[in-house]
Amino acid sequence: MADYLDAFGLVFQGYVLLAIAGGTLLGLIMGALPGLTAAMAIALLLPLTFGMPPVMGIGMLLGTLCGAIAGGSVSATLLNIPGTPSSVATTLDAFPMARKGQAGRALGIAIVASFLGGIFSALVLSVLAPPIAEFALRFGAAEYFALSIFGLVIIASVAKSLIKGLVAGMIGLLLATVGTDPIAGVTRFTYGNPSLLTGINLLPALIGLFAVSQVLADVVDYFKTEKADTSKTKLDKAAPRWLEVLRSWKVLISSSIIGTIVGAIPGAGGSIASFLSYDQAKKMSKTPEKFGTGHPEGIVASESSNNSLVGGSLIPMLTLGVPGEAATAVLMGGLMIQGIRPGPTLFAEQGAIIYGIFIAFFVANIFMLMFQWFGIRLFVKVLQIPRKLLMAMILVFCVIGVYAVDSDIFNVYLMLGFGVLGYFLNKYGFGTAPVILGLILGPIAESNLRRALLMSGGDWSVFVTRPISLTFLAVALIFLVFTYWQNTRHKTLLT
Repeated sequence: MADYLDAFGLVFQGYVLLAIAGGTLLGLIMGALPGLTAAMAIALLLPLTFGMPPVMGIGMLLGTLCGAIAGGSVSATLLNIPGTPSSVATTLDAFPMARKGQAGRALGIAIVASFLGGIFSALVLSVLAPPIAEFALRFGAAEYFALSIFGLVIIASVAKSLIKGLVAGMIGLLLATVGTDPIAGVTRFTYGNPSLLTGINLLPALIGLFAVSQVLADVVDYFKTEKADTSKTKLDKAAPRWLEVLRSWKVLISSSIIGTIVGAIPGAGGSIASFLSYDQAKKMSKTPEKFGTGHPEGIVASESSNNSLVGGSLIPMLTLGVPGEAATAVLMGGLMIQGIRPGPTLFAEQGAIIYGIFIAFFVANIFMLMFQWFGIRLFVKVLQIPRKLLMAMILVFCVIGVYAVDSDIFNVYLMLGFGVLGYFLNKYGFGTAPVILGLILGPIAESNLRRALLMSGGDWSVFVTRPISLTFLAVALIFLVFTYWQNTRHKTLLT
């Protein structure tokens, strides 16, 4: 209790609150811009924290992290371009809702779900950090492989068609084999291109599949209609939708729990959490056929999950010194610069500072809600820009953003190639989300499969003799059978 009282004194000072607010606002802006990730936002602010007190500096970086994850829903909703990888699942229902003239409603749902998911994970972080971290510590190569298989099965559930979803996921898995072999170190499918040695860069793939493909679709549609879309897009009332989110309380709670647990598993990532939650919400729904058409529960599932993941990812970082994802890895660097070494003894040695970080996390979520609340009316104005002008601007920004990351023109070509692929995948009903999921999970599945087999001497039974691994595989099989039954019932297996 004494540590918490000291922590309140460290956080509730004018300049500390101002730093947290500034970090949150910058995070929202960078999260909403395609190509700028949460890790990049934190890295940008890191030098500014060198001379700050620990709670002030880390609070600023935490605000940036919260804002960036929540900000990804803005471009996902308005432009069908996920601002961050964890917002991919948000596009499935938020963009169709925006296309119906309900952009304000979609953003309002996303804002509330993001805030409540973040607050939930902050509570879990404060109360249950040690037990959850201890559970995550049990994960070995077999468990990570089983988790990856579980995530890959979600491909079939996310897609409207089981077969087409699996085909799109396999495309992602095949593309994930490009680069250097994670065990043997030999190069695969690089064709002498040094840019492919580390594999296909996720950023140009993400922007190509979602942004460029959408631009191509709009261009084709523009020439088909042979007229410019000069009318103003009709917008609904832009405001947070508290009651609408709370009506989906079961989805909100289950998604927040999933996001927090996945966040506590190092390396799992926000995209896995959001797709798992989206799939679970679809399974729980009495009207699963509405998902992907602009269904509010889809937005609630994705946004509450990827924001609750933030608190979950801080658990292994603070208690074990193991960052849960790229953004928390940069954040851990900020902690160490401040002289705070994460690990089991951290709570005993620097209790007041750690509890101050917990409180700063709560405050960052409140600032995130405030900024989005007042900014939502500005966000939806994007839809009032003529569509042809907006698409041209998006394409220019995509090229600049992708090139600026590594100053590599090959990434631009890669982005354009993925854009063409995404256009045809969408046109024929395969979807682009399964490709991204396969591309993300492929390296995790392959490296951990081979590592587990090496450690067990080639014994495949290692995946079913370890309880956690067996559980993931069994649940994956159940989900696959249930999805097959659901698709045949609704006659969408091949359509």
